[in-house]
Amino acid sequence: MAENTSVNYSIYTPTDNQELKRDEVLDFLFHHLDEYGDKREDIAKCMDYALSTAEGKGGSVLVARESDQVVGALILNNTGMNGYIPENILVYVAVHNSQRGKGVGKQLVQMAADNTTGSIALHVEPQNPARHLYEKMGFTNKYLEYRLTR
Repeated sequence: MAENTSVNYSIYTPTDNQELKRDEVLDFLFHHLDEYGDKREDIAKCMDYALSTAEGKGGSVLVARESDQVVGALILNNTGMNGYIPENILVYVAVHNSQRGKGVGKQLVQMAADNTTGSIALHVEPQNPARHLYEKMGFTNKYLEYRLTR
C-alpha cells in the first residue's frame, strides 16, 4: 500500500472547530459511507454530539483533504463512560473511492486513537472490507451485537 503524502489531515474538537466546513464534511460522509451509511440528519446529530461542549458529550471530527477537497472523514464520539463501556466510539469513517488502499483511512483511525484518551469501540458489518484494517490496527471482536429496535 502506497501512503498518500499529498493529503493533509485536520482534527476538530468541541473547543477548536471554527475552521470546520461542517456541511461539506456531512455531505462527504453521506455520499461516501456507501451501503454502511445513515441518513444525513443522523450523521449531523453525530457530528453535533462530537463537537458539543455539554457535560458527558464531545469527541472529534477528523478530515483528510487533498487539493482542498475532502477525501476522508471520521467522527468519534465520547461515551461519557469508562471501564465497563469504552470511553469512545468511532461512529463514522469514510474514504473517497479514489483514495482507498492508499492509507487515508488508516491515518484517520490512527490519528483518532492517538488524540483521544481511553478505549475505542466501533461497529463494522462482517462483509465490510475495512474490517481487516481495524483488525490489523489492534481492534478485536469481543462481542456479537444484538439490538432491540423500536
